[in-house]
Amino acid sequence: CLSMHSTDPLNGLIMKIMNDIKKGIQYAFQTSNNMTLAMSGSGHTAMECAVFNIVEPGESVLVAINGIWGERVAEIAERMGAKVHTLFKTPGGHFTNAEIEQALAKHKPVLFFLTHGESSAGLVHPMDGVGDICHKYNCLLLVDSVASLGAAPILMDQQNIDILYTGSQKALNAPPGTAPVSFSERACHKMFNRKTKPVSYLLDMTHLSNYWGNDGKPERIYHHTGPVSGFFALRESLAIIAEMGLENSWSHHTEIAEYLWKGLEDLGLKLFIKDKDLRLPSVTTIAIPEGYDWKELLAYIMKHHRIEFTGGLGPSVGMVLRIGLMGYNCNKANAAMVLAALEDALKQCRKSKA
Repeated sequence: CLSMHSTDPLNGLIMKIMNDIKKGIQYAFQTSNNMTLAMSGSGHTAMECAVFNIVEPGESVLVAINGIWGERVAEIAERMGAKVHTLFKTPGGHFTNAEIEQALAKHKPVLFFLTHGESSAGLVHPMDGVGDICHKYNCLLLVDSVASLGAAPILMDQQNIDILYTGSQKALNAPPGTAPVSFSERACHKMFNRKTKPVSYLLDMTHLSNYWGNDGKPERIYHHTGPVSGFFALRESLAIIAEMGLENSWSHHTEIAEYLWKGLEDLGLKLFIKDKDLRLPSVTTIAIPEGYDWKELLAYIMKHHRIEFTGGLGPSVGMVLRIGLMGYNCNKANAAMVLAALEDALKQCRKSKA
C-alpha cells in the first residue's frame, strides 16, 4: 500500500476514524489548532516528536525538572544536540512565573518544557501566565499532560500552550499505544522552517502532517503502519469524554481524590503535596510512613488485597507511595478498597522502633 486512498472502503473508514480523533483531541485539549493528531506510540513518542521537530542542533532549550519527566526531556534534547539548560526543584516543588521568566531571560531558549501533571510526585503545576511569559521572550511552550488530561483543567489555546501532548492510557481510559499531540501556528512556523531535517524519519512532522490530513493536500501518502486497533479505541475514549464533558470529568476526579485524601489523613498518613491546590487528582502521593518499609507495605497489599500500589518513580523513589485513580477506575468503591488495604497493611506490617 503506497497511499491512503479514501476510495478504498477500509482506508476510507480509517481516515474517518483519524479525522474523528483529531476533533476529539481538539475538544480534550481545548484548541482549534489544525496541526492536531495522535502519535503511533506512547507518551514518550509525542515527547520526542515535539523536541525533534521544534529544536535544531545547537539551539537552546530550557527544561523545568521537578520529577522524572523533565529529566527525560532534558536527556532527549541533549541527545539530539541541543544546548540544555534546567530549572530544578526536588520532587513536589513547583516553579513560580517569576523564576521561569528569569531563566527565560538568561538562557533565551527556543523551547521551554514544563510538566502539567508530574506523576512521579503527584503534583499538578499551575499553568496560567506561563505561555504569555514564553511568548514575551520568543520561546515556544511545550507541556506534558500525560497524567493530567481529563483529570485536571488544562486549556491549550487560552493558556497559550504551543505544543501539548498526552497519553491514551491514563484518564482518557484507552489502551496504551497512542499519544495525542497538538501544535500551535507559532510552533508550526518554527517546525516547518528548519534548516536541518529532524533526526527521526518516523517522527518527522512533514510526513505526519500529511498522514493525518493536516497539510491541505488531497492525497495522504503512506508513511507508516499505524496502530489501527489503538486508533479505534482512542476514538471511543475521546467520544466518552466528550459525552461526559470535560468539566464533569475534572470535577469527578477531584471529588474522588478529595474522598481519598481525607481517608488517608484519617489513617494518620501524610500527603506528600501539602498544598491541596497543587495535588494531581489522578495520582495521589503519600509520604512513606515513618518506621515502615515501603516495599513491604506494597508487597503485603498486593498479596492480601490484590491491589497494585507503587513507590516513587525516578527522583521520588524512596520518598512516596503512589495511588492512581483515573478514568474508569476513578470511583469511591475503589478508593474505599484502597483505604481498607492500607489500614490493614499498617496494622500487619512490621514497624521499626528506630
